[in-house]
Amino acid sequence: MAQVLEFKLPDLGEGLTEAEIVRWLVQVGDVVAVDQPVVEVETAKAMVDVPCPYAGVVTARFGEEGTELPVGAPLITVAVGAPVSGGETEGSGNVLVGYGTSEAPARRRRVRPAQPSANGTAAVHEAPEVPQTPEVPEGPVPVISPLVRRLARENGLDLRELTGSGPEGLILRADVEYALRAAAARGRTAAPAAPAPAVPVTTGEIRTPLKGIRGAVADKLSRSRREIPDATCWVDADATELMRARGAMNAAGGPKISLLALLARICTAALARFPELNSSVDMEAKEVVQYDHVHLGFAAQTERGLVVPVVRDAHARDAESLTAEFARLTESARTGALTPAELTGGTFTLNNYGVFGVDGSTPIINHPEAAMLGVGRIVPKPWVHEGELAVRQVVQLSLTFDHRVCDGGTAGGFLRYVADCVEQPAVLLRTL
Repeated sequence: MAQVLEFKLPDLGEGLTEAEIVRWLVQVGDVVAVDQPVVEVETAKAMVDVPCPYAGVVTARFGEEGTELPVGAPLITVAVGAPVSGGETEGSGNVLVGYGTSEAPARRRRVRPAQPSANGTAAVHEAPEVPQTPEVPEGPVPVISPLVRRLARENGLDLRELTGSGPEGLILRADVEYALRAAAARGRTAAPAAPAPAVPVTTGEIRTPLKGIRGAVADKLSRSRREIPDATCWVDADATELMRARGAMNAAGGPKISLLALLARICTAALARFPELNSSVDMEAKEVVQYDHVHLGFAAQTERGLVVPVVRDAHARDAESLTAEFARLTESARTGALTPAELTGGTFTLNNYGVFGVDGSTPIINHPEAAMLGVGRIVPKPWVHEGELAVRQVVQLSLTFDHRVCDGGTAGGFLRYVADCVEQPAVLLRTL
């Protein structure tokens, strides 16, 4: 006799307490395997698939797409112990996101709803196969990123109708965009399957819900402003020699070195001299907590909002390693594939807002960190160099810091050292 087990939204780690259902990957009556993803959810940190630790038949789902559920709320119920061929009947125990097997789940099978038996109990029967009927692929479709899946869903496009141009039929964003353009050309653009996130009202206003990553960012920035007495200092620096040094590195062959990696290397060297800025404040204990490692966050703008991926142990990485890790995390941020662990635990943040074409900024500190270095655009400007007026590549650097962890002298010393390294990269040789 089948036993019905309830699978609840698991603890997603990193202090996350709720998630929004983005897309159900199974339906009532489907047969699921151990560790098969059953629902795609969006947390305040990332988009993730949740694997079910049980094998059996899905008997109920809880929550519609777009619904927010707290951790511990029921997701699905599964009838285990039913005569399901080739399935496990015990749970894997892997209920945290990111755990479980890496193999693709088996094709879903549909079973008939439970029918009352003679003694009044419900029994589950598998529907017979109909070999003459062509099968339509069911279950998750191989898609390069959750953003592509969302693009298709919001435009009413069935991914199972597409042929992916990626490896092994992987559906790329270009495939979805091509299909949408083709539909528009035929004059039959599909209606959206889900309500748009921004809803115009009768007064001409547009209201966008503060939830998911956008809501998490709003909460963190508000908390930073409430709790941290911040101050900002800034300086202009001649970055001509830094740009020349990078050009020489890249001309020597091997992997190209990014400017962000060189700035990160300068940051870690500066934090070694001024460790007060690599810290946080524990208000409950009334202590300043100083770290012996640098987990360097960097601001990345994505379609889903601002995120701050973290480069672990940045102080122990060279320029090549930093370049590769920045590239990996940036791509994951773009596709919505960052894990909660990759978005938390930072001790200092580097914010290159120069990519937006601006010179300066006074950024809000990424709570609970104690400081953030901002870098503006590098542009040719008139500059006094070796006693003569010349056109040099100039950048504005700003440091926003928590005044509880240090005074202006420490902050100014840190920023001046960073500027010296930008102007004379050979200064870094002392710390290599």
